[in-house]
Amino acid sequence: MRVVIAPDCFGGTLTAREAADAIAAGWRRAADDVLDLRPLADGGPGFVDVLHAALGGTLHEQRVTGPLGTPVTAFWLEHDGTAYIESAQACGLHLVDGKSPETATTRGVGELVEAAAHLRTVVVGLGGSATTDGGAGFREVVRHADNLVAAVDVSNPLLGPNGAARVFGPQKGATPEVVERLEARLAAMPELRAVRDLPGAGAAGGLGAALLALGAERRSGAELVRELTGLDAALDAADLVVTGEGSFDWQSLRGKLVTAVAAGAADRGVPCLVLAGQVDVGRREAASVGVQDAYSVAEHVGSVAKALADPAGTLSDLAERVARQWSR
Repeated sequence: MRVVIAPDCFGGTLTAREAADAIAAGWRRAADDVLDLRPLADGGPGFVDVLHAALGGTLHEQRVTGPLGTPVTAFWLEHDGTAYIESAQACGLHLVDGKSPETATTRGVGELVEAAAHLRTVVVGLGGSATTDGGAGFREVVRHADNLVAAVDVSNPLLGPNGAARVFGPQKGATPEVVERLEARLAAMPELRAVRDLPGAGAAGGLGAALLALGAERRSGAELVRELTGLDAALDAADLVVTGEGSFDWQSLRGKLVTAVAAGAADRGVPCLVLAGQVDVGRREAASVGVQDAYSVAEHVGSVAKALADPAGTLSDLAERVARQWSR
């Protein structure tokens, strides 16, 4: 049996490559299947690393303004006249430890774009940000978008109950009071008014809206990575597909990587499984996006704390159990 293993990163505990390796290690303990490892990303953390592994190209190192205003080191990829930028490298949540949800800036993302502006196309991967500034810092640096593509990781609009502040603000350390201030600040940005209801405008704390307002083309980051990494060819030859992420929840159903992988599998009539740190999606919701079944590491080992204590080991153990159930 040929099994494609195509996970995203696991929320700050495992990179996509580490997750794929852990799943493969557990699977091999239980079954003698042919495993095709395809670590993926949807525009958020791991975007540049995954594309570099798949495409090759040249990595450029640059010091840019971090989310708290102090310099950070970021890498962007140049391949065949296109630059691939991962916004999380300049304004990611991992750079702030959950602090400063009102002041975190996207200026460094703009600096990366300016460094690559001489290339034919600049693709900005969105996701995993610490920011909810509506791309204000970015817009201080970048004034036009003749060659920009916004690779969004979610389909959320800028404002409202499904918007950048109310959905993602609490994940960035914002209290309910701060969330409302962030919402009001985003709503008061006239330059974003024309695009704020578009899918993906809420990505990366409204950086998606800033890119769209400048005229950037919007692409699903997950679909873009799926295309560039040759995932479709791998799915054509698969008997089973295994994907995963840190938390398989309702946000996963709004443009995240696992839905792109599951859709590709469903198109070919191939079963798709999700292995995740936690699972908060019901069977019917999962089936609606092409997921045959979903398995939780935390449930498997008894608690979230136990899962986090050994992310790779517990994911590997779960994969072993799943392989015994699914391998022919």
